[in-house]
Amino acid sequence: MKSERTNNLEHVLIKCITACETCATMCLQEEDVKMMARCIMLDRDCADMCTLTARFVARNSEHAKHVMKECIEICRACADECGKHQHDHCQKCAEACRECADACEQWMNGR
Repeated sequence: MKSERTNNLEHVLIKCITACETCATMCLQEEDVKMMARCIMLDRDCADMCTLTARFVARNSEHAKHVMKECIEICRACADECGKHQHDHCQKCAEACRECADACEQWMNGR
């Protein structure tokens, strides 16, 4: 049976995946898509990394912490990039990415 701590982490990872996918989709609809290219790419990378991390955590993989380190790095990069844009979807994504990175750090540190 999974701990509440693990369930909470999985919830935060899924929230980040959803925010990143939504942000990428909305960015593609912006007038200047080219200006949003890095944001879109990081959104996609972050969503994929969070998906992988959630899978490793769900199966209690011995490698979950290794994957999680990359997840934290990509979430922080995505949050920084999304935070540069004033679009509501970018701001929501930045918030979800920061929350996810923080939750992963806490999980790794046993808090």
